[in-house]
Amino acid sequence: MSTFRISEAARLLGVSDDTVRRWIDQGALPVTGDSPARIPGEALAQHAVMLAEAPRDPADRLSSARNRFTGLVTRVQIDGVMAQVDIQSGPHRLVSLMSAEAVRELDLRPGSLAVALVKATTVIVETPA
Repeated sequence: MSTFRISEAARLLGVSDDTVRRWIDQGALPVTGDSPARIPGEALAQHAVMLAEAPRDPADRLSSARNRFTGLVTRVQIDGVMAQVDIQSGPHRLVSLMSAEAVRELDLRPGSLAVALVKATTVIVETPA
């Protein structure tokens, strides 16, 4: 059976180590008796599914895209009518090519919070309302 360290579980679930520790303390995630604590892979997978199916805040945007990466804009390069926007979401670097007009409308610049939505081969970038 696969087991994961707290830091590995946090990275896989997209949360902090402290959040995983709180879930362990609350009994939401089991750990093996080993030291350091390890979380059984099956329990981690069930928890990941539960998190994905949890009701969302009604203020959240609705979208058909399921692959959403929240992160920070690390680079904006505008060249004429087109632009390249780099977003760092945890260990994932996403690059989106879009119009320079869209970059200005979304007010994208290094340090901005943004969400990259990946659907097929298209990356759609949103900012919080």
